[in-house]
Amino acid sequence: MVFVCSIIIIVILLSIFISNYITTDKKEMLKENCYTIATMSSQKNDLEIYDDESVVLFRAISGVTEAELFIADTNGNVTLCSCEDWSIDGNCEHNQKKISQNIINKVMQDDYNESGDLEGHFSQVKFTYSTRLYNSNKEIIGAVFATISSTNIRGFFNSILRLFLFSAFVPIIFMFFAEYYISYRFTKPLRLMAEASRSMAKGDFSKRIPVTGEDEIGELAVAFNQMTNSLVQLEGTRRHFIANISHEFKTPMTTIGGFIDGIIDGTIPPEKQGHYLEIISSEIKRLSRLVQSMLSLSKLESGELQVNRSDFDLLDMVFKIIVSQEQRIENRKLTIKGLEDISPTTLNADYDLIYQVVYNLIDNAIKFTNEKGTIYFEINSFNNLIQFKIRNTGEGIKEKDLPFVFERFYKTDRARSAVKDSTGLGLHLANAIISIHGGKISVQSKEDDYTEFTFVLPCKTLNENKKNKTKKQ
Repeated sequence: MVFVCSIIIIVILLSIFISNYITTDKKEMLKENCYTIATMSSQKNDLEIYDDESVVLFRAISGVTEAELFIADTNGNVTLCSCEDWSIDGNCEHNQKKISQNIINKVMQDDYNESGDLEGHFSQVKFTYSTRLYNSNKEIIGAVFATISSTNIRGFFNSILRLFLFSAFVPIIFMFFAEYYISYRFTKPLRLMAEASRSMAKGDFSKRIPVTGEDEIGELAVAFNQMTNSLVQLEGTRRHFIANISHEFKTPMTTIGGFIDGIIDGTIPPEKQGHYLEIISSEIKRLSRLVQSMLSLSKLESGELQVNRSDFDLLDMVFKIIVSQEQRIENRKLTIKGLEDISPTTLNADYDLIYQVVYNLIDNAIKFTNEKGTIYFEINSFNNLIQFKIRNTGEGIKEKDLPFVFERFYKTDRARSAVKDSTGLGLHLANAIISIHGGKISVQSKEDDYTEFTFVLPCKTLNENKKNKTKKQ
């Protein structure tokens, strides 16, 4: 559109320029013709202007310039004309009537030019130029008129304009198709993106944008596809989360509801009600742990959870948790090793959060250690870091499951069938807690052999932190 408008403006400007140029050029030509005849007459007597030689030259000038030439005396009578009709019988359209005396008087005073009908002498509009004629005695003997039809000038102008328009029409058509192709090529990815966006709004994330180049449109297509992939992953995570949380809540609530209904309707005899009430209590505690874990995880991920650092002995924390789980350890006849070789280790961190991490790791180790198996502990200090390791014997974790053990609600089939009170949030929560402390947690495992979890934390004490703050101030 911009190109077409530019062409139209150029055509208009060129039309004005060409029209003015042609008109000016023709007027100059008429003037030169008049001066040529005037010069010729000034070298002759009155009658010699009409001799055969002069007439031939007179008509030759008219033929070359395509202008009509005629001479009028001081009374306005046409006495010589370059027309073909004049050469036949001395009559033509120019001598049908006299030149207006008003026009003659104007010519006698100064050169005269006009674009009109010469005060009714012509039947159509013409360009006319006139000047005085002198004889050899410097006497005015009449006036010479040179005229050309405006129709001829307009026809010449129209021919040039048609040629120019035709010359411009070809590139306009070419540019139209080129612009259409370029616009289509550049807007096609945008149209596909709009279509894909509408599909995504309806829940369909299957559409992708083809990347056709490395320009800005190509980069946009790549970014759009990456966004779509992220949305697909996010949608999958959301659905997985809803499915898992629904499962985690449904199972204990179904158990609780079933046992309560059995007690109410008498299906469960009074002597067994205590046993089932203990199961109900266990399931309620499991729901409470699940809700608490979700709340803690939500606070961690939103940044709302405050980390209250303090100095404490990591080894002492491990002993307290082991003691609290002594009954479970004895029931499974597990062996605890490594604690006797560990020295007290001071850690500066949030006691409650790290307690939750260590508790989850020890709890998992007890769950998944084989009967009469071994749980091994190790705490090391190096390069201003504290490393905590816990290894348990047992079936281990399959290699294909290792990259996902820290994901929310992730459980292997073995874990899901063997452990009924697992929430699937413990390791994900542990990973989040270690991360906000500036540490890192990892896992190694070998099937039918062992599983080992390791986390590393900075070992600065509370006093060291206070010194660093004082230096900054």
